[in-house]
Amino acid sequence: MNIPQLQFQTTRGILGLQIDKPVQEIEQPKATQQIEQPAAILEMSTSASQLFVDTTENRADIDLKSPLRRGDENAQYGMQQAMEGVGRRAEEGQQLMRIEDGGNALVNLIKQETLREIAPLGIRFVGDRLKVQMSITPGTLDINATPQKPIHNVQVNKPIHNYTQGKVTGVMEQYPSIEIDWKV
Repeated sequence: MNIPQLQFQTTRGILGLQIDKPVQEIEQPKATQQIEQPAAILEMSTSASQLFVDTTENRADIDLKSPLRRGDENAQYGMQQAMEGVGRRAEEGQQLMRIEDGGNALVNLIKQETLREIAPLGIRFVGDRLKVQMSITPGTLDINATPQKPIHNVQVNKPIHNYTQGKVTGVMEQYPSIEIDWKV
C-alpha cells in the first residue's frame, strides 16, 4: 500500500549586504599671516669738534706782525736806541774831557765809530713749529635708537571637512522558496 507522501523542498533565503564605506576628507589650510616690522626710530645729534690754532708767534718770526705789536716793538726799540745813544754820547764826552791824558782818546774814538764787526752771513730758519699753540675741543655724537614692535596679524583658517556617510543596503541574493510536492 502506498501512502501518499508530502515532500517539502525549501530553499533558504540568502541576505547579502551591500556596504558603501564612508568617505571623510579633512584639509587644514595654512594660517594667513601678515608680519610687518616698522623701522626703528633713530635720532642722532652731533656737536662739531673745534680746532683752535694760534700762529701769532710763528707769524711774528717771519715778520708778519699786527700793527699794534709792531708799534709796541718799534717804541721799545726806539727807547732802547735812544738810551744807548745817550750813554754812548756821555761816554764819548768823558773820553774827550780826558784829552789832556794823551791824544789817543780822539783816535780811539774815531776807530770805534768806523770799525764795526762784519755781520755773519748764514742761513737761519724762521717759524718754530713749537711756537704754534693748538687746542682741540672734541665733538660729541649722541645716538638714540627706539625699536618698534612688530605688527603681527594672524588669521586661523577653519579646516575643510567633507564627510560622505556610509550606507549599508540589504540585498536578497537568493529568495527563500518552498516547494510542496506530494507523491502517491
